Amino acid sequence: MPAVSAALTIVLNNADAELYARLIASRFPQVRSIVAPNPEQLARCIREADVLLASRFPVDLFEQAKKLRWFQCTNAGVDSIMPVREKVGHITVTNARGIHGDIIADFVMAGVTMLHWDFRKLLRDQAARKWKPRYVAPLGEKTLGVVGLGSIGATISRRAKSAGMTVVGSKRDVCVPVDGVDRLFASNALDEMLPLCHFVVLAVPATSTTVGLIGAAEIARMRRDAFLINIARGQVIVETELIKALKAGTIAGALLDVFEREPLPQESPLWDMPNVIATPHVSGSPTNYTERVFSIFADNIERLLSGEALTNVVDLRRGY
Repeated sequence: MPAVSAALTIVLNNADAELYARLIASRFPQVRSIVAPNPEQLARCIREADVLLASRFPVDLFEQAKKLRWFQCTNAGVDSIMPVREKVGHITVTNARGIHGDIIADFVMAGVTMLHWDFRKLLRDQAARKWKPRYVAPLGEKTLGVVGLGSIGATISRRAKSAGMTVVGSKRDVCVPVDGVDRLFASNALDEMLPLCHFVVLAVPATSTTVGLIGAAEIARMRRDAFLINIARGQVIVETELIKALKAGTIAGALLDVFEREPLPQESPLWDMPNVIATPHVSGSPTNYTERVFSIFADNIERLLSGEALTNVVDLRRGY
C-alpha cells in the first residue's frame, strides 16, 4: 500500500469512538478523526473516510465510501464484509486477531469445569439447601476437541493441555503440528474426531463453509456424555437441531456464548434448559478491549503513513 499524505481521515464507528479519537489524537496529531458512533452519523461522513474502524462493515453504505482504502474491524471475525467481498479488492481489511485468545481460553476452561461438575445442579441444590455429595472423574481423564485451530483455538488447546486433558483438533492444514494438540484431523474429518471428545469447542471463523457446520448428523456422532461449547459464531450450529438433541439427551449439554439471533430471543428454549449455560456473547470481551484493539490499529497507522505493509490482514477469499 503506498504512502499517504498527512490528511488521512479516519472514521470511527464504534461505541468507544470518543476514546479511539483521543488515543489517535495523542499519538497521531497529523491524522483527522471523525467520531460517528451511530448509523446516521456514519452515513453523513462515510464519503470522507480513508480509513474506517468499526465492528461491522456498513454494506449498505459501500457505494458511498469512494475514498475508503482500509477497513479495521474491531472483531476477529469479518463476516459482515462478505456480502461485498467481490467488490472490495481495493480495500485492505484488517482485524483484531490475537487479542481474544487468552480471555476466551479462560472462558472455555471455566465452562468446561462448570459443565463437568454440573455446577448448575450444584447451585440448584444449594438454593434448595440440599446436601448431595458425588464423585467426579478428573479432567485429566477427558478429551477436548477444538474445531478450528487459529490463534484462539490454539490458545484453548494449550490451556486444556496444561490441565492434563488429551487434546485433539481439526484444521485445514494438518502438515504443521500445533502446540498442545495430541492428534490433528483435517477439517473434513469431523466424523472421525467427534466420537473421541468429551468436550467439543467450536472456534472456527464464520465463512460459507462453516455455516451449519454442526447439524443433526454431526451431533449424532458425538458421545452421549459429551458437551458442545460454541465461542465461534451462532450460525456454525443448526440451532434447531441442537435444541432437539439437548432435549433428547443425544449429548449431555452445551455452553453457548453465540447464537443464530442475538440477543437470544426471549422465547428461545435455550434460556431454561437445565443442561445449557447460555451467555451474552462475552467470551472475547476483556476489560481493556479498546486499548488492545488500538495497539494493533496504531501500529498499522504507523505502517500506513510510512508506506509499509499492514499486519493482521484478512484474506477475504478464505474469510479470515
